[in-house]
Amino acid sequence: MTRANDSVEFDQNGLVPVVAQDAATGKVLTLAYANSEALEKTLASGEAHYYSRSRSELWRKGATSGNTQRVVEVRVDCDGDALLYRVEPRGPACHTGEESCFFTTLNGVGAANSDQEISFGTMVERLAGTISQRHREMPEGSYTASLIERGPERLAQKVGEEAVEVVVAALVNERLAEEAADLVYHLLVLLEERGVGIEDVSKVLHDRHG
Repeated sequence: MTRANDSVEFDQNGLVPVVAQDAATGKVLTLAYANSEALEKTLASGEAHYYSRSRSELWRKGATSGNTQRVVEVRVDCDGDALLYRVEPRGPACHTGEESCFFTTLNGVGAANSDQEISFGTMVERLAGTISQRHREMPEGSYTASLIERGPERLAQKVGEEAVEVVVAALVNERLAEEAADLVYHLLVLLEERGVGIEDVSKVLHDRHG
């Protein structure tokens, strides 16, 4: 039986470049490397594994940050010397907190350099990643942690209260953006507490409207 690795041309260091792409949006998330073991673990587990050239070790995406990548499909290019991981990301792909590592243009003007240029999707991804980190660490004095400690019933009630405030703001045409932002934040906290990732919500939206 032919193994998947047999069709991949690893370089002299035993590595192959891997492009991670959001399976739902098509957005390129990051460029990393894999060795034979990383590829085998990715195919076996359905979770993105890479090889760190700087640390000289295998690593699973999100092992420490929680920003995992569920692999939908692995493709090899026509020459066999590059891989494409089509993934469902949970949280930002980039260590900077950006949705994608490719947020800077060649002339030095990147999306992260202007608040007005940060997309709603990118901001939601970043915020969800921060909330997930607060959930894991539960730092003292964190508002997010205190909300999670109250449990799902109180959190659900809080989301309902924020939704009412959005309705009121819409009717009086004041502070609608601010109230909507509060609703999104509290909804993300509720989703995190219930173990529902934003990629799960994204998939539902994609299935309905994609």
